[in-house]
Amino acid sequence: MVTRDDVLAARETIAGRVHRTPTLASASLERAVGVPVYLKAELFQRTGSFKPRGVLNKLASLTAEEKARGVIGISAGNHAQALAYGAALEGIDSLLVMWQGASEQKLEATRNYGATVDLQATDSVQAFERLNELMGETGRTLVHPFDDPLVIAGQGTVGVELAEDAPEADVVVVPVGGGGLISGIVSAVDARVVAVEPETSAALHEALAAGKPVTVSPESVADGLNAPFAGENAVAICEGRVESLLVSEDEIETGFRFVYGRAKLACEPAGAVGVAALLAGKVPLEGAKAVAVVVSGGNVAAETAAAILAGR
Repeated sequence: MVTRDDVLAARETIAGRVHRTPTLASASLERAVGVPVYLKAELFQRTGSFKPRGVLNKLASLTAEEKARGVIGISAGNHAQALAYGAALEGIDSLLVMWQGASEQKLEATRNYGATVDLQATDSVQAFERLNELMGETGRTLVHPFDDPLVIAGQGTVGVELAEDAPEADVVVVPVGGGGLISGIVSAVDARVVAVEPETSAALHEALAAGKPVTVSPESVADGLNAPFAGENAVAICEGRVESLLVSEDEIETGFRFVYGRAKLACEPAGAVGVAALLAGKVPLEGAKAVAVVVSGGNVAAETAAAILAGR
């Protein structure tokens, strides 16, 4: 299990290498839901999402031999960019397994940070099979996007900052894909933690219902949340400690338009699911003093953003 002490240690490890992202009050959301709302703007993090926090914490643990062999990761895009960035910072060769149909913007950014990208897989499930194959062939060290205690601890630093910057927030709403971010946050904060996933990409929701990770076939406009399963560590950490709820694609797009139009944050759809849940009235707020919502990333293609904003 990841503890708050692990998260605080991660904070020291990555200090000065990531941004302390702003926590912004939203009067518009407060009027909409009836309690103060704060937005944790992780879209302003390096590489455009929260992911470098966990990556840099993991990379700091590698031996010289492991660094020499290089690292490997798998991602729809945000972890790929973060690992490419972090590896370049450390002078480590990186290989990222992505899949056909992944965001061209995220793919290009990953390559621009210096990583080699493998695109043989046709979907996320096949990509994990390809990952295992390449790990065996190359001997590279895996930097998992969500199911590694050091990665989880790094992501938990989002929660530490939230607790300091919005101490009155007794509800924290978190977008969820594979579960690394929410696992870190629930390990770090003393608050109700609410997991929000797309109805069509509900890996953690299904895992919590089953009591173990299960494979799903994710397909959502919130591509940053399209994990084919939740991590074993995430399920163990979150079981009995988080509330899990789902939002529709229409609700995600409504949340996205609200964040763009009212909060003026150019997030990606994955980053808007928490706001989507609030606007849809799905987060129980009776007795809550304030709510903090993680806006987890901002890596969205201009064409996707324009289509959603135009209601297409």
